[in-house]
Amino acid sequence: MGAGHAHRLYRHGHSPVHTLPPHTKLAATLAFVVVVVATPREAMWAFGVYAVLLAYVAYRAGVGAGFLLRRLLIEVPFVAFAVLMPFVAEGARVHWLGLSLSVDGLWGAWNVLAKGTLGVAASVLLAATTDLRELLLGLQRLKLPPLLVQIASFMIRYGDVVTDEMRRMRIARESRGFEARGVRHWGVLAKSAGALFIRSYERGERVHLAMMSRGYSGTMPVIDEITASRAQWSYALTLPATALVVCLLGWAL
Repeated sequence: MGAGHAHRLYRHGHSPVHTLPPHTKLAATLAFVVVVVATPREAMWAFGVYAVLLAYVAYRAGVGAGFLLRRLLIEVPFVAFAVLMPFVAEGARVHWLGLSLSVDGLWGAWNVLAKGTLGVAASVLLAATTDLRELLLGLQRLKLPPLLVQIASFMIRYGDVVTDEMRRMRIARESRGFEARGVRHWGVLAKSAGALFIRSYERGERVHLAMMSRGYSGTMPVIDEITASRAQWSYALTLPATALVVCLLGWAL
């Protein structure tokens, strides 16, 4: 699958979480998110337990709280949506500090914030302890459709290429005295976006022809065969298994 494509979310380390096979971490993360989503929103204490579980995983992985909190900023749009829900939702209303808030909207906002934050945090921890190459190998090991794995692989590999092309185009514009200062400059930016699309498409065609000339037949060769022992599976699934017990208690209490 190639090498050398580290991402900004990845934190190099040798913790027990880092050394787990990638497909076990992918399965554990997916199972944990499913359990969190299945938890009743009224069981507020359960989400606190989930947060403690993720904090323990972060501690074991050597991922600091500052790093995790900064990466959680990606969910700001969802937070903004959740904040608006108590004001626009219908149904019974309560008054707080002179504001009329919907009860259903408050529960909905809590549901989005709690489950969304925990899901994003689990994903960040997965990305922080697994590099991109291992993630792709893990997806292969979990029998994800090969075409989807290849698409993800090419996106990762050529994302930097497209970004570098954008940087060169920006430098070229600025060297000619261009600065986007208002609506009247949007036309230039739109033409730049069109040119970037054409260049990216042409580069993709050249890459595809180069691959075909080297014997590419629609599938990528698997260089490394990753296996996981029963102990590693047990260790990885401890998080979703514990979360499942909490979820069941949340429904029962």
